[in-house]
Amino acid sequence: VSRLIEDSRHELRSLLVNEAALKALAPLFPRLSAPVYLCEPRFFERLTGHHFHRGCLALAARPPGAAPLELAARARALLVLDRVADPDNVGSVFRSALAFGVDAVWLGPGSADPLSRKAIRTSMAATLRVPFAAGDGAHWPGCLDRLRERGFELIALSPNPTNEELHGFVRADDAAFALLVGSEGEGLTPDVEARATRRLRIAMRAG
Repeated sequence: VSRLIEDSRHELRSLLVNEAALKALAPLFPRLSAPVYLCEPRFFERLTGHHFHRGCLALAARPPGAAPLELAARARALLVLDRVADPDNVGSVFRSALAFGVDAVWLGPGSADPLSRKAIRTSMAATLRVPFAAGDGAHWPGCLDRLRERGFELIALSPNPTNEELHGFVRADDAAFALLVGSEGEGLTPDVEARATRRLRIAMRAG
């Protein structure tokens, strides 16, 4: 919630807090134009349908969807998720993306919503910080070809033993690149992986 308040891109509608959260968030209140409601902890679950332990709940307007190619135009490092369906995994990916300076994330059809409650929680609010766009389902994965036309190197990440080992991958320039990450069970779909210009794996022991 602190990160939501700090980021002006999100329109905050209201806050529901207990006494402890009210005190913790008080330094950020000068930034707020939304109302703050004080509530006893025992009423939180009745109001929300969920068991909350932090005594703090924010309501914000969902931002309009970004156009994928507009995000790509401002990016050097891009992450593409191909059917990553678990919200916790999407949240973890966004948390890593924020830590390593990824500029934006593309989500292909079948990927979980980064603004779902679980994804936001697991990401420690990184899904509120890292710009993202949903890939056009009608043109997926053909829209990845537009990235190649714009000079992006498409790099498939897969445990396939024939792939190049990650530790040998060194970029000597600032050329734009996109990392392609596949689903939890089957990995990258063949149509997505076929568009890669390079394939990398993390070396693991057999078995």
